[in-house]
Amino acid sequence: MDLHFEELLNKVTDFIKSEAKTETIVGEPFDLGEFKCVPVIKVGMGFGSGGGEGIEGKSRKGEGAGAGAGIGIQPIGFLVTKGDEISFLEAGKTHGLAAAFEKVPDLIERLVKERNRHEEVVA
Repeated sequence: MDLHFEELLNKVTDFIKSEAKTETIVGEPFDLGEFKCVPVIKVGMGFGSGGGEGIEGKSRKGEGAGAGAGIGIQPIGFLVTKGDEISFLEAGKTHGLAAAFEKVPDLIERLVKERNRHEEVVA
């Protein structure tokens, strides 16, 4: 069975070279008011291949091969500059008032549990 692994490996290597480069990881800068922002992402890749052959009876022979690759892209934050100052803002993490509002459901649940527990003790 001739799987052409070297040819397949070359194609995968070319794919990785074209997709996982600095321009992909660190995106194109853009302006937001007086700030210059540069998106930063995380890239993950996977690759797998396999093949096999078999014989049925005395005269039938079969063979097969397959390969696959996948890529995942996730934003992790932004490099932000204003004048001489540079900072990194993480994506997916909330700060300030937005973070407080995200915690409200947990706080309410705790208060209800504590109230119920207190009522059981008193009763």
